[in-house]
Amino acid sequence: MHGIGKHFGAVKALTDVDFWVNEGEVVALIGDNGAGKSTLVKVLAGVHAPDAGSIEFDGEVVQIDSPADAQDLGIATVFQDLALCDNLDVVANLWLGRELIAGNRLDEVGMEERTWTLLRELAAKIPSVRIPVASLSGGQRQTVAIARSLIGEPRVIILDEPTAALGVAQTAEVLNLIERLRERGHGVILISHNMADVMAVADRVVVLRLGRNNGVYNVVDVTSETLIAAITGAVDGAGSRPPVRRHPPKPPAEAGGGTIIPMPSGPRRMADANDGDA
Repeated sequence: MHGIGKHFGAVKALTDVDFWVNEGEVVALIGDNGAGKSTLVKVLAGVHAPDAGSIEFDGEVVQIDSPADAQDLGIATVFQDLALCDNLDVVANLWLGRELIAGNRLDEVGMEERTWTLLRELAAKIPSVRIPVASLSGGQRQTVAIARSLIGEPRVIILDEPTAALGVAQTAEVLNLIERLRERGHGVILISHNMADVMAVADRVVVLRLGRNNGVYNVVDVTSETLIAAITGAVDGAGSRPPVRRHPPKPPAEAGGGTIIPMPSGPRRMADANDGDA
């Protein structure tokens, strides 16, 4: 995403924001309330149209005018409310609106088999796929929502506060699930206020402040205190961006890696942390 701008009337939600994600990478998007995180991912998910800037996918400029466009590209979003039907079982929730048909009937056996296969790949702890979602724990419900997003084999998955309101054990379950997504080669965008979760699973952290970029950090090089300082504006993250390669290195042949979503090319201007104080 290059130079993304978005305003709602007189309110500038985003100003000249840059963001990118590679396959097999977890990128955390953090910032205070009102920093523009949700607006940015809604632009990527096709909910909002950007007023400025462009979006590239596999090196080509694309137009995302609706959630259907994002889905066709391979971008799936799991919003914070999960949007699950509590009265339906796990299978029905995963395939809702995309049911498999055998002849003139629903292919219940096929949907159940594929559901179990997907949950096993994610090492999900679901006791049964035929129990109502209402009887599942918070972590298990999050697992069902993430598994549903994988129907259709997306390449980028956006997770909006996946561990909010979860206990310790359930949070660990979701973080393990995020690591499984990375191992499967998905690009994962993680929105979170929990610095411990970010430091545990993210490879890179993008900080937004007042609708502008305020730093891009490699997790191995920073502490949670540095990230909090960037969120609050105590430090200017203009010098924190890792070097940008015009052509990202290809994965080694023995790793069997696929196509990499290229990093944006060209110079990147980081906005001053105080530019938006007015």
